[in-house]
Amino acid sequence: MIRNRVVGIMVIGIAAMMGFIIYSFNAALTNIVNTSCSHGTSCPMWGTIDFQTNVSIAIMALVVVIGIYLIFFSREEKIITKEITKEVVRQQIETKKLTKENFRDVMKDMTNDEKLVLEKVLESEGTIFQSDLVEKSGLNKVKVTRILDKLEGRGVIERKRRGMTNVVIIKR
Repeated sequence: MIRNRVVGIMVIGIAAMMGFIIYSFNAALTNIVNTSCSHGTSCPMWGTIDFQTNVSIAIMALVVVIGIYLIFFSREEKIITKEITKEVVRQQIETKKLTKENFRDVMKDMTNDEKLVLEKVLESEGTIFQSDLVEKSGLNKVKVTRILDKLEGRGVIERKRRGMTNVVIIKR
């Protein structure tokens, strides 16, 4: 709320500066028209000055109304942020580890391809080479790698480097 009030005061300050500029401009134009126009008040330049003055005052009034709205009626929305610490991330991963008890819960959050890859790992008794997983799942290497990245991020599996390939192991 305080920020909106400050902005509102600034907007009204800008409107005051606009008013000073309008007054100065109007005084200068009036002086010019008085010295250059010999027709008196029937001179067409007087109509132009009146029109420009009225339009500029209307714009200034609109800016003042916006400033008043910001000061008295505008509500500031609160932005709530949550700091995620390493401990919170670790706890989230711990709760998603695959056990016999939470197997169904972990599986329901997965896509069909993720389920297929996990089933192939489980069929091979929890340990399989990544290259064999590509072969058995029928998915391409890139897709299997991305799926394994997601599963590893959830704490369901882990990969260990073995020569030119990885061994995929169910985390218990």
